[in-house]
Amino acid sequence: MIELLLEMFSYTFLVRAVVVGFLVSLCASLLGVSLVLKRYSMIGDGLSHVGFGTLAIATAMNAAPLTVSIPVVVAAAFFLLRLSENHKIRGDAAIAMISSGALAVGVMVISVTTGMNTDVCNYLFGSILAMSKSDVTLSVILSVTVLTLFVLCYNRIFAVTFDENFAKATGTKTGIYTMLIAFLTAITIVLGMRMMGAMLISSLIIFPALTSMRICKRFKTVTLSSALVSVICFFIGVTLSYLFAVPTGASVVLCNILAFFIFWGIARGHALIKRTKRNENRWK
Repeated sequence: MIELLLEMFSYTFLVRAVVVGFLVSLCASLLGVSLVLKRYSMIGDGLSHVGFGTLAIATAMNAAPLTVSIPVVVAAAFFLLRLSENHKIRGDAAIAMISSGALAVGVMVISVTTGMNTDVCNYLFGSILAMSKSDVTLSVILSVTVLTLFVLCYNRIFAVTFDENFAKATGTKTGIYTMLIAFLTAITIVLGMRMMGAMLISSLIIFPALTSMRICKRFKTVTLSSALVSVICFFIGVTLSYLFAVPTGASVVLCNILAFFIFWGIARGHALIKRTKRNENRWK
C-alpha cells in the first residue's frame, strides 16, 4: 500500500488532483448538508451546467477558465435564488431552465469554435490532467476561503438551515446567509468542475450528506460524518482511477454510491435490531 502511494504521488499532476480534490470534497460535503436540508440540492447541478457554458466561452476567448467562470456562476447562483423565491416560477423549474439553457450555449460555442472533440468530454466528465499549476494555486486559496467562511458563520448557517423564520425573528439576516451559502456553493462547483466534470460535480454535494443522514441525526455529527465520507470516497476513487485507468470523476461517484448503500444497510440493520428487542420486551 505504501509503495502504491509513493508511486502515485511521484506524478505531479496526481498530487495536484489530490490536493484540489481533497479541499473541494471537503467544501462540497460541508455545504451539501445545508443544501439538502433546505431542499436546494439540485442548485449544484444547475450551477455546474452554467459553469460548463462559461468554460466553453472562456476557452473560445482564450481566457483563464476559472477567472471567467467564478463571477458568472456566482451571479447565476444569486439569480437562481431570486427565481426560487418567485412564486410564479418554482425552484426546480428555474434550475431546469437555467441549466438546460447554459448547457445549450456551451455546446453551441464549442461546436462553432473548437469543434466537438475530447475537450468536451473533459468539461462534461472531468479530467485530472486539466489542472494547471495556476489552477491549483487559485483553487487552494479559494477552498481555504470557503472553509474559513463556513466555520466562522457555522452557527448562523445552522440557524438558517433548520428554521429560517425563527432565525429571522431573532434578528438574523437570513437573506445574507442564504446568499452566502449560494456564493460558497458556486465557488466550490467551479473549483471541482475541472476534475469531476459538469455532469458529476453535484454528486459531491448530494451523496455525502444523504449518506451521513442514514445514521447520524444531529446537524453537527451529520456535517462531520459527511466531510469524512466525502474525503475517504474521493481518495479511494482516485486510487481506483490510477490502478484501473478509469475516469476519476466516475470512480469517486461510484465510491459515494457504495458508501450510501453501506450506511443504508447499517441503518436498516440497527432499526431491525431495535424493533426485535422492542417486540421481545413486549412479550415478556
